[in-house]
Parts: sequence; C-alpha cells; structure tokens
Amino acid sequence: MRFAFTADQLELRDGLRDLLAKECSPAHVRDAWANATGRVPGLWDRLVEVGVVGMLAPESAGGLGLTYADLVLLLEETGRHAVPEPIVETAAFGVPLLGRADLTVAAAPELVPWADTADVVVTAAGRFDPATIELSPRPSVDGARRLFAVRGRAEPVEGLAEAFDRGTLGFAAQQCGLADRMLEMTVAYVKERRQFGVPVGSFQAVKHHLANARVALEFARPLVYRAAVTLDPVHVSMAKAKADGAALAAARVALQCHGAIGYTTEYDLHLYMKRAWALARSWGDAAWHRRRVGRAIL
Repeated sequence: MRFAFTADQLELRDGLRDLLAKECSPAHVRDAWANATGRVPGLWDRLVEVGVVGMLAPESAGGLGLTYADLVLLLEETGRHAVPEPIVETAAFGVPLLGRADLTVAAAPELVPWADTADVVVTAAGRFDPATIELSPRPSVDGARRLFAVRGRAEPVEGLAEAFDRGTLGFAAQQCGLADRMLEMTVAYVKERRQFGVPVGSFQAVKHHLANARVALEFARPLVYRAAVTLDPVHVSMAKAKADGAALAAARVALQCHGAIGYTTEYDLHLYMKRAWALARSWGDAAWHRRRVGRAIL
C-alpha cells in the first residue's frame, strides 16, 4: 500500500500556494489586522472560485465531491500563509454539516472569530441566524482573528460533534503550515545574520534548536494526514495535540533565533507566531486532547 499523496493532490496544494503568495502575502495579513473586517478583500471569492471552500460538498450542491484527504494539504497551506478567513470553519466544518457550499460559516465551541461577517454562526449550543444574535467583541492576540461572544437563540444541529472534529483537524493542519512557515523564515534569517564574522546559523546551538522544531513538525504531520483519512475522534485529538506542540515549538525557536527583531510588530514573524498561539488555545488545547486520547485507550 502506498501511503503518499497523489500527484493531483500535490498539484492542488501547489496551485493554492501560488495563489496565496499573490493574494495573501504578509502585507495582506498585516492590513487585515487594521481593516474593518479582519479579512483580506477579495480573497474569499478567489478561494470559492478555485474550489477550496466547497471541496467537501457534493457536485449536486456546487462542490467538488472530494474527501478530507484531498482537503488537508490545502488547509495546511492556508495555515502556512496565516489566511485571515474562516476557511476551516466553512470548508471543513460547515459545508459537510449544512450540506451547502454557498454559505460562509463562523464557528467555535465558544468565542467565534469572524462572526460579524458570516452567513451562519455555529457554537457548541447550535446554529444561530446572524440577523437575530448579539455579538460582543472579545480581545484576541491575533488582530486578524477577531473574537465575539454570541448571544441569541440557537437551533439544534444534527452531527455537531463530528463537525467539530473535522474543524479541529483543520486547525491541526493549519498549525503544521504555520510551523513550516516560521521555520522557513528562521532558517533564512540565521543564514544572513552574522556574528563573530560568520552566519549565526552555523552555530551548533542554533542548529539543534531548529532541528528539534523540525522533528516535532515531522512527527505531527503523519498524525494529521492519518486523521484526514480516518476522521476518527481519537486520531483527531492526537493530531491536534501534536500539531499544537509543533507550532508552539517552532514559534519559540523562531523567536529565540531571531532575537530582538522577532519581538517587533514591524517584522512579519509575529503574524504567524500569534496565529499559532491563538489556534493552540482553540477547539481544545493540547492538554484537553491528550486527556481525550487517554480516556479512549485506558
């Protein structure tokens, strides 16, 4: 049996990477921190156009009729670019739950990002009509991922537990993408930054830190990809716990290797680092998911 992505799946990922490099650059993400919506103008329409949003919807509902294994690399890529859009909430969570590919979904167990610009809002309490709810802004470490407390009458939704697992897995995939991006930025930086007449990347301590973060990412990715095939709740929790750990490790190493410049908002690292911090506390943190795995195997 061949445990690898197909040429078509890799081509879809590469195509999305090219699109996001143009449409969701660090400058676009930075602008989303300051604009009225926390999103990139026009980007959602492009994601719909290329089929990412409706990938899991049947063709009869305007989707592509593909599987989560086809989607997972694309979600990882949206993490790699810190896409400030409810792509996981819609493509992974909302489309299979609602059976529609024409609605933008904002979802979270409690505090909901982008709830002010979505067609449908879903929490652990159920589904809300945005026209009838009261939204209260809440602070967020990620300025493009603005959070809202939702008040109103919720309607029950069948299949909510399975949908939350699909969403959780989507964020695990994004964490892998974020970790990869931060490591890429850091490797490029330590090759250029010089001390004592040599690149700091030649120092053994720097190499060890980067290697440890890379190992954490390479251990997390197979768990995410397996869960995309099985969608087993235990596999999903294993993936989220490991992916959160990899992203946090990459953020810590990136900040340490960059030194003082890594702390500045003028430098792009913080856009990815803060997204990783936010996602690590969303949809169950690593400790919550480890407890879930423990209950299942003991």
